[in-house]
Amino acid sequence: MSPYSSAGLTEQAAALAEGRVSSRVLVEEALTRIMAAQPALNAFRRLRPEAALDEADEADRRLAAGQQLPLLGVPVAVKDDTDLAGEPTAFGCAGDFAPKSADGEAVRRLRAAGAVIVGKTNTPELGQWPFTEGTAFGATRNPWNPDHTPGGSSGGAAAAVAAGLVPAALGSDGAGSVRIPAAWTHLVGIKPQRGRISTWPDAESFQGLTVPGPLARTVADAALLLDAAAGNHPGDRHRPPRASMLPAAGRDPGRLRIALSLRAAFTATPAPLHPEVRGATLAVADALSALGHDIEEAEPRYGLIGLTQVPRGMAGIAQWSTRVPEQKLLDPRTRSNARVGRLLAGPALRAARAAEGRLQRRIGAIFRRFDVLLTPTTATPPPRIGALDGLSHSRTNRTMIACCPFAWPWNVLGWPALSVPAGLTATGLPLGVQLLGPADTEPLLISLAAQLEDDQRWHEQRPGELWAQQTTA
Repeated sequence: MSPYSSAGLTEQAAALAEGRVSSRVLVEEALTRIMAAQPALNAFRRLRPEAALDEADEADRRLAAGQQLPLLGVPVAVKDDTDLAGEPTAFGCAGDFAPKSADGEAVRRLRAAGAVIVGKTNTPELGQWPFTEGTAFGATRNPWNPDHTPGGSSGGAAAAVAAGLVPAALGSDGAGSVRIPAAWTHLVGIKPQRGRISTWPDAESFQGLTVPGPLARTVADAALLLDAAAGNHPGDRHRPPRASMLPAAGRDPGRLRIALSLRAAFTATPAPLHPEVRGATLAVADALSALGHDIEEAEPRYGLIGLTQVPRGMAGIAQWSTRVPEQKLLDPRTRSNARVGRLLAGPALRAARAAEGRLQRRIGAIFRRFDVLLTPTTATPPPRIGALDGLSHSRTNRTMIACCPFAWPWNVLGWPALSVPAGLTATGLPLGVQLLGPADTEPLLISLAAQLEDDQRWHEQRPGELWAQQTTA
């Protein structure tokens, strides 16, 4: 194997640009690892070996001609809710989906940056659950312990990066769907400001809740992928000002005022904080304090923000479900959510969207005193595979909320959030914490995360040797 096969995104890009390795080698070896790992890990829904190798050869010709692009020749993956020309977009659903005729805008930009997309990663039906399992493809497993979930809904993308199958992947986050699997697989996951990465051919996704975002082992790798994918299509509904993310990973954030919050927004379901998650979050707060930041416990005024999240999320499910070729193949819980979404798509949805500005002002008041908010990413360590099997619609929702009550408010607000590793449980399962900010603060969050990464060195920890042997044999 090439010495660069298990390297990160920035290192692979540099090695390619300097002629130390070819794209053909990196893509060939990524495909070999993916196919070897697929029976045990099940991270991918679609692979494109012939097309990816052809694109690698073309990248090598361009590199030999002296062309320079940020990701020229680097293999990456995208989640199967993102259009990739020549491949179907099934979004975790069963059925015979027609191949797409054109790339989505985010994929177009990744290709323009030179990336070679090796395949599409697994996601639960319509991204509804923080567990990447479904009748259409089975269960995706966590490289740190295959008996446990990698999370969701970008679980396939997270599993692929955590196992070293690809150096980075593009997921999407509608209620924590990048950050939750990042936390549960020991990765960096960024939910950007709404509109930072285009959702086209949809003007917005899931009523503005869902945004594409990167998963990687390091902050710099995640920032590089974010820069490559960022930008807008003329039809996008949300268009934040442009900003460069990778330079922020090399900047000192300065001394920051950081609010530590251990309470989630109100839900009707109890969501107690697991003792090991609490301990890990407090340990990160201590590390930030030792780095010179001012840490103080404080809680945002979330109010009843959940009442605005539900209509938007359910309406998004109802809209997307109309694209499925065979409705009868959908999980009964999906069909139930779609029915609820159709019922809420009138006045309730309009009221939920109209409340966003008030919620931003109410919750954003905490940023008059603080620069960044620190919270757990999830309330529990990663559950076992099958935790949702056989559950009713209501019990499924209660189980999800109990595990993952911390991430979704930032999707309602549309603001940036970043999950970083926070160590391992006593049994070796990954945990994460979130760094949260108001609008357009990705560079600040990236600078702070990079400083913490340099101190904590989480990127030096990988899944066990047995797994590494299985995926590189």
